[in-house]
Amino acid sequence: MSTDTRPAATETKGAIELTAAMVLSGTLGIFVVESGASPFNVVFFRCVFGAIALALYCLVRGLFKNHGFTPKKVGLAALGGVFIVFNWAFLFESYESTSISVATVVYHTQPFYVVLLGALLFRDKLTRTKFGWLGIAFVGLILVAGVSVSDFQGGGNKEYLTGLGFALLAALFYAFATVITKRVTGVKPHLVALIQVVLGIPLLLPFASFGDMKGMGGDWGWLVGLGLIHTCLMYVLMYSAYQKLPTAKIAVLAFIYPAIAMLCDWAVYGHSVSLLQALGIPLIVGASLGINLGWQFGPRRAPEATAPAAAAPAPAPEPEAVAVAAPEAEKITIGDAR
Repeated sequence: MSTDTRPAATETKGAIELTAAMVLSGTLGIFVVESGASPFNVVFFRCVFGAIALALYCLVRGLFKNHGFTPKKVGLAALGGVFIVFNWAFLFESYESTSISVATVVYHTQPFYVVLLGALLFRDKLTRTKFGWLGIAFVGLILVAGVSVSDFQGGGNKEYLTGLGFALLAALFYAFATVITKRVTGVKPHLVALIQVVLGIPLLLPFASFGDMKGMGGDWGWLVGLGLIHTCLMYVLMYSAYQKLPTAKIAVLAFIYPAIAMLCDWAVYGHSVSLLQALGIPLIVGASLGINLGWQFGPRRAPEATAPAAAAPAPAPEPEAVAVAAPEAEKITIGDAR
């Protein structure tokens, strides 16, 4: 029996908010490309404008009162911020060498890195089912990437391979940020995001090339949009939606982002994936949902009754723990590159 007691109207509002956030995420690549700025300049000014907008939102909403931060939590949020801002930079680099479509789909291998990092760092159990989903995702990744053995033997497009590497590195950095930021509990996620974008300003300053920004003119609007729309507004919509939706709906609606990104890439730049690459997309999507929702291969086995009759049953997991799992994992997205 479901333990979810959310009113239908609340879930509907949450679904609308998350759908809007994911649609905005899907347009992010256009703002990055149309700005004409280098990836590190884009991320730097995204942090500047995003920090200003988020700080004003937090001030107006009174989130600075009873913030819940401790020195340890600030340190963890900052460490997660290091990974999140470089995750953005590597993803945007990938746009230039591959395409928005390919980079976005490859980037969505993030959940599998989170599983692997959990096993390596926190000794989370890797079941055969999880290995199965990882295997399916890997096959999908190979198909979407559109590479073969010959591409690694000197005959391939080195720039394209480098772009794929940037997308994978961005996904890995996002996974590190997710694992770290999940441990910042009892703090409004808007404040965590604010710390991360504020940190990004001095962190990216050595990599920014301000001389390249001369003569941008109206293209500054794309960078302002990244801060106001794809950082502040999108975060606010996502965090509001996470409080209203069950894990399953969050996991499914999250895939609106890559779908919109691919549609925008095709409509604006004429980029489309090949038939072989298209076959890999449902493999990655299905494997990601399988990991996030705990899908099993085949019917579940009934537990064997080996315990003595008088033994007390093990307590069931708390519904709250399940309900917040997905929001915590998505807390620092994004930008998702966002």
